[in-house]
Amino acid sequence: MRGPRALLGAVRDRVGGDHRDRGLSTIEVVILAPVMILFILVLVAFGQLVDGRGALDGAARDAARAGSIQKDHATAMAEARKAAEADLGDVCSGPVNVTQTSTGFEPDTLFTVEVSCEVRGLAMIGLDVPTTLRSSFSSPLDPFRRTA
Repeated sequence: MRGPRALLGAVRDRVGGDHRDRGLSTIEVVILAPVMILFILVLVAFGQLVDGRGALDGAARDAARAGSIQKDHATAMAEARKAAEADLGDVCSGPVNVTQTSTGFEPDTLFTVEVSCEVRGLAMIGLDVPTTLRSSFSSPLDPFRRTA
């Protein structure tokens, strides 16, 4: 017949294991928690880069369209710049650059602009890596564009 101490030891071996393992899960959490938090921050930072790429593509589309319906080249570039800056106000950390990459401003041609800016991206996790994204879009010059 077993005594109460032997029975208690058998139950402890089945349920809790050895008493020397106490606190091991606390140490694992202390070591793994910062690694998991850093991993999540890196995912968020790369998500911002993807979001910045989408916003830049939309801004290039809007800039090309805004410029293609204007009556002259100077007004077209001013409106393209205004449209891109309105779209990218909360995405870019620096100035928004809009340049025309097509030649001329004649009817039945394409008005192509390239929009670029520096996005925040990895700066939120302490990696101040300058990330400049560029996007280009073309829009046909509208034959019924403004004349006045």
